[in-house]
Amino acid sequence: MIFERPLLLWLAPFLGLGVTLLALWARHRRVGAAAAWSASLGNEAARTGRRSPYLLGLAALLAGVAIAGPRWGLASSSAESRALNVVFVMDISRSMLAQDAEPDRLTRSIRVARRLVQDLSGDRLGLVVFAARAYLLSPLTLDQSALAVQLDALDPNVASEGGSSLGAALVLARQVLREANEGGDRAVVLFTDGEAFDGERAVVAAGDGLKEDGIALIVVPVGATEGARIPDGDGGWHLDQLGQPVVTTRRDEMINALREASGATAIDPNAADPAGEVRRALDRLDRRTVRDQMAADLVPRAWILALAAAVLIAIQTATRRSAALVGIALLLGAGTAAAQRPTSGWKWLERGDTARAAQAFLDEANRIGTDTAWFNAGTSALIRGDFAGAIGALERASLSLDPDLRRRALYNLGTAQLHAARQAPDQADSLVISASNSLRQALQLDPRDPAAKFNYEIARRMLPPPPPPQSGGGGGDDPQEGESGGQPQGRQGMNQAEAEQVLSAMERAERQTREDLARKQRRSPPRSGPDW
Repeated sequence: MIFERPLLLWLAPFLGLGVTLLALWARHRRVGAAAAWSASLGNEAARTGRRSPYLLGLAALLAGVAIAGPRWGLASSSAESRALNVVFVMDISRSMLAQDAEPDRLTRSIRVARRLVQDLSGDRLGLVVFAARAYLLSPLTLDQSALAVQLDALDPNVASEGGSSLGAALVLARQVLREANEGGDRAVVLFTDGEAFDGERAVVAAGDGLKEDGIALIVVPVGATEGARIPDGDGGWHLDQLGQPVVTTRRDEMINALREASGATAIDPNAADPAGEVRRALDRLDRRTVRDQMAADLVPRAWILALAAAVLIAIQTATRRSAALVGIALLLGAGTAAAQRPTSGWKWLERGDTARAAQAFLDEANRIGTDTAWFNAGTSALIRGDFAGAIGALERASLSLDPDLRRRALYNLGTAQLHAARQAPDQADSLVISASNSLRQALQLDPRDPAAKFNYEIARRMLPPPPPPQSGGGGGDDPQEGESGGQPQGRQGMNQAEAEQVLSAMERAERQTREDLARKQRRSPPRSGPDW
């Protein structure tokens, strides 16, 4: 629970006490005036209305708390549209770095997918990526902005193991779509170069499964049949086990086998507008009504307290001979409605105007300063692409005492810092370190969050290498602050303790990976073969 006007919350007890004392004083004067007329009238006045001062004081207390603007709980709003259920399956193996597509296979696929995300507004979209393993990055959702953020972060280095398990990715996409119990037809949009090291039999079996469940498959091939070498990121080429540069080609025979098994639609690799071709194929499917739940934090609840105060005032007014207290009820009820109006930020967001929504949320955050307001401001700035503004607002929201709000703020903060690092190479190291710290804290709050794990892995791989050890000179004395070679206390980056924490986390993760691999090797023969 939070209050929009915390200062008024502190004043509410004094308001209740003041009204109680005022009512007691008024009753004392009334009894005295009645007794001046006659003793019997004074006795009758003393017997009636004994609880009235305390009833009025309680009503004033409730009204004061209501004016402070209490908020608690979650409001679930639903978005309704006529939608398809579509899962994007994206190959992120190393072969997708080949540059026989402009600028490379993976970047071209991401651009087509981003275009589709914009064109399929209102459809439920999900995202599965694969290399040696398949990963579900986004379940079916109407929130296209979340899917766009995941697409922007795709990189082959995220996968812990090289390879290409196309069949396993299609099986995972099938499982996701089988659980879709609302909406229209189901479809898989596959971006691949056709390389599948789990074999044609596994790919054909996955295609048969899609056809059996009535799931449409649309294949977007990338690459060229002439073949191309794979850059290794260091100016050289990826090498095979014999030390020779790997040449990867688009495997049309694998794509044709999958198309025949599943009845898939294959897009022409040389199509001028592959996104348009995919959209036209999806338009032939049947869209049906779907509702998606979206939670909004901290619902205004002042009306509950204001209603209770009004009921007490009504009881007091109905049981007394005078209606003079109606004025007090109107006075105490004034000002509560302002806390209950929908904010302008949500209004602009519902209209799809993220720029005005971001500015409105920022104005609200500067005005009332609540953690939720800062979170809304930072998240809307992140969606808009204003990463500097998003970082500033989300840093404020990440100080929240609400663990769920703090976790989401830390995740969005880490994501914003990763995006900012890509846009500002001169500040990339410090931004990546900050992103790693933010995402690590988010994982500490919810270790099972797959999106946070994915982005944290990206941040870890982007971390700058540790500085080389410094050797002492001049008799072995350590350099003092201010002398040549010294490091000022206010330097940017990680200190030794922070570096040791990051390295320890990496060692634990690597140890866990080795243990998982050992368990799998005990159940099946060790995996061998291409790693691209």
